Amino acid sequence: MNDLKTKRNTLKTIACCALVASATGISGLASAQTKLKWAHVYETSEPFHKWSVWAGDEIKKRTNGKYEVQVFPASTLGKEADINQGLTLGSVDIILSGASFAGNTYKPLAVTYFPFIFRDAEHLLKYAKSDVFKELAKGYDDKSGNHITALNYYGARHVTSSAAKPVTKPEDMKGLKIRVPDAPAYLAFPKSLGANATPIAFAEVYLALQNGTVDAQENPLPTIEAKKFFEVQKNISLTGHIVDSLLTITSGQLWSKLSADEKKIFSDVMQEAAEKTGREIIASEVRLAEEFKKKGNNVITVDKNAFREAVLKNTKPTDHGYRQQDYDRITAIK
Repeated sequence: MNDLKTKRNTLKTIACCALVASATGISGLASAQTKLKWAHVYETSEPFHKWSVWAGDEIKKRTNGKYEVQVFPASTLGKEADINQGLTLGSVDIILSGASFAGNTYKPLAVTYFPFIFRDAEHLLKYAKSDVFKELAKGYDDKSGNHITALNYYGARHVTSSAAKPVTKPEDMKGLKIRVPDAPAYLAFPKSLGANATPIAFAEVYLALQNGTVDAQENPLPTIEAKKFFEVQKNISLTGHIVDSLLTITSGQLWSKLSADEKKIFSDVMQEAAEKTGREIIASEVRLAEEFKKKGNNVITVDKNAFREAVLKNTKPTDHGYRQQDYDRITAIK
């Protein structure tokens, strides 16, 4: 009788263990199936995509498979305005985006797009670690409900133009029909020099240049290469008028679900990816000017101080709704 009782207890124990194991297995499977969408508008050949994919793999690895990140490049989940909206709608979880678009939600953040606010790439990277950036990012977080995890160096923006309209001095910008991103922060440079600024979605720029809808556009050298703008623009003028950046932003819905340890993992990985992206972009900028010359483009070295003085003579940060104290604190970073 005792043997029978023992057997029954043993069977119950085994059954309970099986149920626990089963439940744990289901839970583990569910965790492994937490899929996240990371969206951006850049080509698969660009560092922004490569290091986003790396970051996704690292997040999966460091969370023991709990989060699986799929990266959607080249506007496959929408234009830049769409993916910014997608953070709130829940259609994307993580994006790479210019601060100008985040500035539509919290305008002070877009002060970094005021022309010539940064001296060079290293100045921008110091800003990324500064108190002023942390304060501006928090302002965006509080207003949007989303969370900025990292700032990525995007490159110094230069003007490219059609063969008939080379830009060698500030006066050459007058009346030039130039494409800029569809965000208010980019208008200060062309408007201050009398150009006709025309916002066009990123995915449509090549065709607009090819068919003459616009005479010119402005972007960093790596983007000019990746988007093949050099094929439809003879002149590349090294104005360096905006030292540009991208933000890595997670949706508020995702961020609120992460544990403290997971938040640290996501932040660490995204900041590492941003650092790797920036260093690769800086290296590519050094070589690309010579490569464009070899391709037959007219690479024009301009007097940047002349452009800077002309811009600052005609506009100031407060004209565009930015706070003078933010501008002053950023320009003072050494």
